[in-house]
Amino acid sequence: MNKPLRRIAIFCGVLIFALLARTNYLQYVKADALNTRDENRRVRIERYAHERGNIIVDGKSITGSTETKGSDFKYKRVWKDGPMWAPVTGYSSQAFGATQLENLEDGILTGNDDQLFFNRTMSMFTGEERTGGNVVTTLNGAAQKAAFEGLGDKKGAVAALDPRTGAILALASTPSYDPSSFAGNGVSDSKAWQSLKDDKNKPMLNRALRETYPPGSTFKVVTAAAALENGLYDDIDEDTKSPLPWRLPQSTDDLPNEGSIPCKNASLRQALRYSCNTVFGKISDDLGNQKMIDEAGKFGFNKEIFTPVRSNASVYPEDNRPQNAMAGIGQASNRATPLQMAMVASAVANDGKLMQPYMVAERKAPNLDVIYTHEKEEFSRPLSAENAQKLQEMMETVVKKGTGTNAQIPNVTVGGKTGTAQNGLNNKGNPYAWFISYAKTDNGSPVAVAVVVEDSSATRENISGGGLAAPIAKAVMKAVIDSEK
Repeated sequence: MNKPLRRIAIFCGVLIFALLARTNYLQYVKADALNTRDENRRVRIERYAHERGNIIVDGKSITGSTETKGSDFKYKRVWKDGPMWAPVTGYSSQAFGATQLENLEDGILTGNDDQLFFNRTMSMFTGEERTGGNVVTTLNGAAQKAAFEGLGDKKGAVAALDPRTGAILALASTPSYDPSSFAGNGVSDSKAWQSLKDDKNKPMLNRALRETYPPGSTFKVVTAAAALENGLYDDIDEDTKSPLPWRLPQSTDDLPNEGSIPCKNASLRQALRYSCNTVFGKISDDLGNQKMIDEAGKFGFNKEIFTPVRSNASVYPEDNRPQNAMAGIGQASNRATPLQMAMVASAVANDGKLMQPYMVAERKAPNLDVIYTHEKEEFSRPLSAENAQKLQEMMETVVKKGTGTNAQIPNVTVGGKTGTAQNGLNNKGNPYAWFISYAKTDNGSPVAVAVVVEDSSATRENISGGGLAAPIAKAVMKAVIDSEK
């Protein structure tokens, strides 16, 4: 072979080798990436060619699938009572993706999870239409309904937990939206999506998990826990040696209380009953910023919480003395999600043991075989059992003869704390109405609740945690107790 032909042969060989290498690279190395690209329409067609598995509450599905008309995507998602359940499920849209449980549990719901490989293989041999698996939640349908209807047309949120296990029983947020309205990929879906995105009231914001508010006086439960845990006070009925007026440190301003209430030297029990700013501001200052940060952290502050849906971190800030005193009464830069404040009430109710919040109890294959069961786990111990029981006495006094009487349930022991948090620059906005609580039965405490009403039609002077938020918490607690009978 002469030299020019040999060069051509070598060049052709190199081209063939390069082609083989590229083909193998695409088929084996890049296969997964190409399969999951949004531009790969064949994959998306296959994704929507089968009915999606369901999300289950109280043994019944709150989701479903329906055939799509005029599209090569055969099935789309539908929800039953979509606005009520959207804060739990999130959405799953052919055009706009998925969020929350619909996203995090997508592998099970589509049937593509590795745990369902056997089921997919069997459907190929049996000829049965492939379907996704089911996700069984911890939610209590009656409690969710009570929370959603209690909020009504008010902007706000509710989170409810089982203190004994950490199971999330209710997660409501208003205003809400119907995920079914944009589950497809047509013009109407796009219009519905854009309308929701443009809505200034942010109906797609999950206020129970993603919005942080100044917790107001509900945070005084954490400040009381810090006082007990750090030995600042032992007896909840002893005088706290809190002067009236009490001047904020490094300031010329006195910290005011609301109205004419007996706060001078008030005991911890009386201070919580009457929500004395001076007592709890002084406690926060006496303990100092670091001890307050440490105690708040044990309750979950300054950490993202995964349920498995992520909840934004609540914040107890590093700050100077005056701001730390204000943070101790739930103001300044102190911020909390409703889930976080439900965790506070839950830890107190469960004798100081805080359980990890969770929302998924089981995952099931399409043939209903259980392939995953949640095992409850401890999150932390914010306070000792002895101190938790002291706080229970204090919170129960608030409901028996304090600011939380609207949460009373006949023949049930209820503990709670109201809060009315300042809002806006120089407190110009309507305050936020808060209530955190728990109920006790013969089987311990089956429910702890946090409610925040972000705004309402009530006039400013009529906005209070006891008046607006406590009745909602009562309805949620009663729904849980009644469901356990």
